[in-house]
Amino acid sequence: MNFLDLIQWPAMAVTVVAAWLVGSSSRTRRKKGFWVFLLSNALWIVWGVQANAYALLTRQICLAFMNIRGERKNAAAK
Repeated sequence: MNFLDLIQWPAMAVTVVAAWLVGSSSRTRRKKGFWVFLLSNALWIVWGVQANAYALLTRQICLAFMNIRGERKNAAAK
């Protein structure tokens, strides 16, 4: 197992924290959650590249765009 294989564990933890934040009733926590989700997308992309997991890469790119869209909608809902 190489170092990049270990990235999947922090990526999983960051994804869980992001989901918890986005599910919050606090607007501030939701906003942080979108940014944490983007971090998790980046971690999964790094892991997916070295694992040749192309479906995962495609999913993470799509989810990143959805997270950006969610952040914009959250900002507009002031």
